[in-house]
Amino acid sequence: MNDKIWLSSPHMGGTELNYINEAFKENWVAPLGPNVNNFENDIKDYLDHNVEVAALSAGTAALHLALIILGVKRDDQVICQTFTFSASANPILYVGAEPVFIDSEKETWNMCPKALEQAIEAGMKQGKKPKAIIVVHLYGMPAKMQEILEIANRFEIPLIEDAAEALGSTYKDQKCGTFGEMSILSFNGNKIITTSGGGALVCNTKEEKEKAVFLSTQARDQAPHYQHSEVGYNYRMSNISAGIGRGQMEVLDDRVTARRNNNHFYQEVFKEFPGVNVFVEPNADYFSNHWLSAVEINPDIAGFNREDLRLAFEKENIESRPLWKPMHLQPVFVNSSYYGGTVAEKLFDNGLCLPSGSSLTDVDRKRIKSVILTFKK
Repeated sequence: MNDKIWLSSPHMGGTELNYINEAFKENWVAPLGPNVNNFENDIKDYLDHNVEVAALSAGTAALHLALIILGVKRDDQVICQTFTFSASANPILYVGAEPVFIDSEKETWNMCPKALEQAIEAGMKQGKKPKAIIVVHLYGMPAKMQEILEIANRFEIPLIEDAAEALGSTYKDQKCGTFGEMSILSFNGNKIITTSGGGALVCNTKEEKEKAVFLSTQARDQAPHYQHSEVGYNYRMSNISAGIGRGQMEVLDDRVTARRNNNHFYQEVFKEFPGVNVFVEPNADYFSNHWLSAVEINPDIAGFNREDLRLAFEKENIESRPLWKPMHLQPVFVNSSYYGGTVAEKLFDNGLCLPSGSSLTDVDRKRIKSVILTFKK
């Protein structure tokens, strides 16, 4: 059998071991050290914005801390995009709050501004003004940030930007991860760059960063003994993982280029397939890193459906994956409120994520193309 072609596998750049070996040489193997500090500075410089960065153990940890720092408490309402991975929504439950899910719009597949406004107004009529909004840049595609920010600012609700999949993407030439009151990044093994596991909280002030670091290191008070006045967490990134991240930051632009080239490859392969639409930017305001390339298939026109294509890939040892199942359809969130129509549900029914790793070779793409062409009429 042919070697496995993965959906999105880690791709090392070559210098990561230099930073790791330096950490071992200097015995910096704890959740602090020069790699952590420099990795945070590397991210800050890349985002090219007046932000502060706290390197953490996961993007989920970053989102959890963002909710805590913004003062979200039990029984508060937090608005969240429904079409996303569960890690965007689970931290809402961590703090005991109530998720309110919002449908997507068709152009970016992200949070629908109209449904967002409806949800806010409905909450206020119930005497429960939402405490935060979590918007996601799905698969690296920037959301409609101008419209969403206008609504968030008008109602004075802090916006948390889930840019876990969107490092390297921009909206109107501004980097994703710099729009929110707070933003989160992920460096999980399948992301555009990786620290094997890890994430970051992007804040607007040094005070917020210091609070995040304090909470992520068990909230230890300034005292000669161990004293704790708040609940803390073990969420800080290790110096070893941060060393991987420093090497990865050196090749981030190359990884973005490679993923975007994969997207162009799929556009070419599918251009003569009626009923199959490759997920691309709606206009020049959007620049996606195309972390994952995806297609939406209309089976009535294409003559095959998303599951037919997925199984054909699987037969050839090629990984693909259905689009995210919306959160409001998940058993764990069955009692949560939802606003919008059926855009996210239809995307889930008809969409497929395609192999998108930056390490895909010409041989890999040839195998992928040969599977796709078996469906050509």
